[in-house]
Amino acid sequence: MKKSLIALAVLALSSASLTRARTNDISYQYRMGAGFPGDVNRTHPFSVLPVLMTPTLANKVRLYGDPVLIDAANNAVRGYITGDTATAVYGFLVRPYPTQQTTGGMASAIGAAVPPDGPAVVDVLREGYMIARCNNFATLQPAKGGAVYVRIAATAGALIQGGLTSAADGANTLLLTNVKWVGPTDSNGVTEIEMLAA
Repeated sequence: MKKSLIALAVLALSSASLTRARTNDISYQYRMGAGFPGDVNRTHPFSVLPVLMTPTLANKVRLYGDPVLIDAANNAVRGYITGDTATAVYGFLVRPYPTQQTTGGMASAIGAAVPPDGPAVVDVLREGYMIARCNNFATLQPAKGGAVYVRIAATAGALIQGGLTSAADGANTLLLTNVKWVGPTDSNGVTEIEMLAA
């Protein structure tokens, strides 16, 4: 059977458009990442204040999305360190956007920035929801409404001093009384926390 000229033209156009259709989008096979630690992800209600980061480098907040305490000696904020006993956190360090990177240039990875050395002005979430990282997510996933702990012992492997965990670890952690997990993490240990007004 002979095909008409019109049928051949339609066939040629349809097959050409199928072979040219390409995208450069990212595909997520199971679940898209939860976000970047330090991002305020719900804009109502929330409260963010500008404060100074401590000039004492040993006490600075190590990562965006980590809890901060008041550093009364410097009228600033600092991260959790060995010997701390405060269970009501002052706030969480907010990831600034947009911001100019100080190192790395075009080779820098998204979400891998570290907080500035003090004294520098940083933003702190005082109440609301934020993306944060659970350091022990591989052994115990956080549960919705679950308890949040902060590590005060020195960093050991994936357990970072000043970082959050979903389980108590004796004298190495403190229970934060004004913070709750909002749910389980993504494959990178990133999830959402809720900071309640103290």
